[in-house]
Amino acid sequence: MKIAVVGTGYVGLVTGTCFAESGVTVTCIDKDKEKVARLSEGMVPIYEPGLEDMMRRNMEKKRLSFSSDLKKGISGAEVIFIAVGTPPGEDGSADLSHVIEVAGEIGSALKSHAVIVTKSTVPVGTSEKVRKAIAASLARRKSRVTFDVASNPEFLKEGAAVEDFLRPERIVIGVSNEKTAEVMRNLYMPFVLNNHPIIFMDIPSAEITKYAANAMLATRISFINEIANLCDLLGADINHVRKGIGSDSRIGSKFLYPGTGYGGSCFPKDVKAIIKTAHDNGYELKVISAVEKANEYQKNVIFNKMAKLFKNQFSGRCVGIWGLSFKPKTDDIRESSSLYLINKLIMEGVRVRAYDPAAMEETRKVMGRKVFYAADPYEALRGADAMVLMTEWSEFHLPDLKKMASLMKGRVIFDGRNIYNPEEIRKQGFKYFGIGRR
Repeated sequence: MKIAVVGTGYVGLVTGTCFAESGVTVTCIDKDKEKVARLSEGMVPIYEPGLEDMMRRNMEKKRLSFSSDLKKGISGAEVIFIAVGTPPGEDGSADLSHVIEVAGEIGSALKSHAVIVTKSTVPVGTSEKVRKAIAASLARRKSRVTFDVASNPEFLKEGAAVEDFLRPERIVIGVSNEKTAEVMRNLYMPFVLNNHPIIFMDIPSAEITKYAANAMLATRISFINEIANLCDLLGADINHVRKGIGSDSRIGSKFLYPGTGYGGSCFPKDVKAIIKTAHDNGYELKVISAVEKANEYQKNVIFNKMAKLFKNQFSGRCVGIWGLSFKPKTDDIRESSSLYLINKLIMEGVRVRAYDPAAMEETRKVMGRKVFYAADPYEALRGADAMVLMTEWSEFHLPDLKKMASLMKGRVIFDGRNIYNPEEIRKQGFKYFGIGRR
């Protein structure tokens, strides 16, 4: 079986590589010729565990290739995935211009029947727009080539995307006929040997499922953050509360970890998009709108604790930051709470020294020389009035507190992910501030 994936971003590259691993012949297509050249040399542009080795292995076996020529790349493909970006507009809506542009190009190049699958996260109605764009291009060519459309939203966690694709909890596919369902069922068969389901549904339902899932997870994060903030005021410990409610089978413990707010490429964008979709249809999503508002507040929680401790006297201080990516095992800094905090500190005249195992180069592209980029975690603390843990990378979990004390000007730790034992920290002479912890 031969397929094509248009777009070599995070979703497209993982999708294409993992399908190639199952024995499918895959061409990944991108209009960026320099990026295609680097990919063709086996250079992975993103940090994702396991992806580089798998990509190179399948390139060597001639199952995975890269091209900037869409017409050539989709030739003979039975399934064509559209996996280009849908960045948020100023009003929160998803920008579909790249998706529709690619659809039109597919219609201009299609020579034989294919299933065109929207893999990008898109609002309800996008697959119909894709169908119309392809049909219009075919009509201009006076071509009688047939095609079908489908929606196949991704549910990949950054840092675990390869594992998520190879061993999915579920696969959601929106189709309009059984013929398309059969094609997609055959394509995904190698990935459901773990007995997890392929869930077929109508296309609009599939399109909204992705947004609904991310909105639900974002809601859990904002909920536990709100309870943690209340614990701060009442002298309770959020870790005890989290265990107490998480043991209820109706609630569960996943996504009940307080912190400094959700970030990344999906949750912020998708929450905004589903709110905008509802608004455009005359309905207000009150709960999800509150989730977004709560998250904006939570991004300030560490800054507010610092302001209280330092009595708003920030100028001339130095702060060491551990963690720049929005979560561990990725170099993605989009909507990162760490960068949000860093920008606020810099505006207050604070010197920032930072370290991250993977996201330094991405941060440098955005922050330039505003930040000192340390060679290791401890160098980031030299002369610091305080250390702030913002991303729970594994190498930060067991710090050398004595070494930290010898390097830092002030003995203060702000634990934005609640990974440390407050008593152990305090025994070493540090002041400790977590999220909702006594």
